[in-house]
Amino acid sequence: MTRRVAAWVAVPVAVAAVLLTVLLVTRDPAAERRARSPVVGGLAPAIVGTATDGEPFDLDDLRGRWVVVNFFSTFCVPCIVEHPELVAFSRSHDATGNAAVVSVVFDDTAANVAAFFEENGGDWPVIADNSGRTAVAYGVTGVPESYLVAPSGLVVWKYLGGVTAAGLDSVIAQFSRS
Repeated sequence: MTRRVAAWVAVPVAVAAVLLTVLLVTRDPAAERRARSPVVGGLAPAIVGTATDGEPFDLDDLRGRWVVVNFFSTFCVPCIVEHPELVAFSRSHDATGNAAVVSVVFDDTAANVAAFFEENGGDWPVIADNSGRTAVAYGVTGVPESYLVAPSGLVVWKYLGGVTAAGLDSVIAQFSRS
């Protein structure tokens, strides 16, 4: 009797484990996952203000280039992990000038941001979103979260979680062929 009960329990558990494994193996990596968003397909919400380095910033000034709008925080571990990918992406596009990165920082100080970029690299504009208006306009649910804006100003992709330089370049290539 005990063996029959064990078999009745073991078989469904084994089937569930196999299904979960198949699901996890066949999903795209988190860094490559596209998310649904009401802003995708529309004009990028405005980002206008003063960067943490004191320079004025307006997202519209980057029209004509691909722009990665990255929402992050200096104390967010996944943000720290993704940062080298953003640095690599930015550097690989420096020569052509066809793409740029702008970061929007959550609930952080200019001193923390300066120290973070000093330690981890990157020299793109960082805008403080202390009011949360920019995050709300983009529909941000957590950090890191990034949006890819086409040269036309349309948002073409939303990433939940970290991004990779190769993943960003792949999406740019896909939309450039369209």
